[in-house]
Amino acid sequence: MRSVILVLISLIVHLAHAERVSGPDGKVYTYKEIDGIKRELEIYFPERHDLSSDPVPAIIFFHGGGWGGGTRDAFKYQCDYFASRGLVAVTVTYRLATKEAAAALKGNFSRKRICIPDAKSAIRWLKQNAEEFGVDPNRLVAAGGSAGGHISLIATSNPGLNDPNDPEDIDTSVAARVLFNPALSSFDAADSEIDFIRHLKPGAPPAIVFFGSEDKKWLEGWNPTYEKWKRLEGTEIKMEIAEGEKHAFFNSQPWADLTLISADKFLSELGFLKGDPTLLNPETGEVLVLSED
Repeated sequence: MRSVILVLISLIVHLAHAERVSGPDGKVYTYKEIDGIKRELEIYFPERHDLSSDPVPAIIFFHGGGWGGGTRDAFKYQCDYFASRGLVAVTVTYRLATKEAAAALKGNFSRKRICIPDAKSAIRWLKQNAEEFGVDPNRLVAAGGSAGGHISLIATSNPGLNDPNDPEDIDTSVAARVLFNPALSSFDAADSEIDFIRHLKPGAPPAIVFFGSEDKKWLEGWNPTYEKWKRLEGTEIKMEIAEGEKHAFFNSQPWADLTLISADKFLSELGFLKGDPTLLNPETGEVLVLSED
């Protein structure tokens, strides 16, 4: 009987840890409208955010979902945390590469390119309205998970795939990147516009990347970019591994908090945050391991 009880307790603890994190709502804005369809984002402001004081850095998240699914709700938890630490945090809805949208593409192009113009529009909109929101447009951090990691990388490195209605005088460059198992693939080479390794140049903004050790498919796709990034001059790339975890591990506890703690420390080293993370390491002992490869 005792062994059965211990097994049940272990299962309950596991299920509690596996629960997907969530957070409160932010303030919704429309960053553009196409054919009567609003493209929206949610902004989370720091408590007592003073627009009359010095502007603060911002972080903008792009959700995952295989380029054809997912919602901006995926990063509410992370946005709420970073706002509590003094950043303006944003989570974005972008056009999805549905089967219908992909079928309308002309030429031998990847459906992934469908997502990029909106991502770039959201970044430009945030920069364009930086003064209104008390944001320093020169200290913008791009972030994303899985397909959203890929989208955030392409949107901030490829000069193409722009919405022709966007202001041409506002670029989409960023000062840093926070990436959760970015979904890169060797198949991206078939479409140079969405093949990030081709757009990775010396002087790329510093980045921290999180992966589960058992995320075999996407680790294999990521590693050539990681190897190139480490060799480039004037760049900084840090990768941390969750041993035994699979894809999208960061959506559940304790990994949601552990990745936030590491991202917090990384951004503090860059001068974007002050003080120590306000989250605690789990009592269950899980840790992220710095990749030394």
